[in-house]
Amino acid sequence: MKYLDLAIANEQIKTTDIKGKDYAEVNQRIKVFRMLYPKGTIETEMLSNENGVVVFKASVYDESGYLLATGTAYEKEDSSFINKTSYVENCETSAVGRALGMCGIGIDVSVTSAEEVQNAINNQIVTQEEADNYTLTFGKHKGKKLSELPKDYLEWLMGNTQDERMLKLIELATGIVMPSEEEQTKILELTQKIKSLSIQKLVDPEVICEKFGVDDIKDMSIEQMEKCVKALEKK
Repeated sequence: MKYLDLAIANEQIKTTDIKGKDYAEVNQRIKVFRMLYPKGTIETEMLSNENGVVVFKASVYDESGYLLATGTAYEKEDSSFINKTSYVENCETSAVGRALGMCGIGIDVSVTSAEEVQNAINNQIVTQEEADNYTLTFGKHKGKKLSELPKDYLEWLMGNTQDERMLKLIELATGIVMPSEEEQTKILELTQKIKSLSIQKLVDPEVICEKFGVDDIKDMSIEQMEKCVKALEKK
């Protein structure tokens, strides 16, 4: 196959607009593949399916059996409404889309397929009911609902995960919101300043906590911390 053949075939792809950007659906990529390689093959393999997480690999071959490209994908069961019943199928489709993208099919818009992008968006959608009923599947609090977890553990969890869906689950279930990087820096600076001033002014940190109705200085809001700093500086 020549590059010109691929370019002409790619022009036949109908794209889907998702949040202002065009993506090629997997069915469109498969159609182009069949145009270019009528007797080519697409093989899929489930690499694993454990604890509600499935991983697929797709391999694309030309008519002579030469391997053109591979693609992998993973999906979580129950991570979206569709995945509750079809997470295996979605994963296989995404792997095929990525493999075809690696062949250059649909690459003019993005390697990522429309299905992958939509799945990623769906995975971020969390309802109040899901948050209220969500139970941990790992760690020392396995089996407990988020609302049953100690605050210090929730804060640790929020600070050690990059899973946006988990952060939203915690926010809806407990009302605790992950501070932004700027807020985290400010909280750290204010906490250190309060501790330093309490030593200079001979003020017991427990007295400070009692006054602001918290168990620890780090539990204070930024507004409370700023008020505390001003009060200690005037002392």
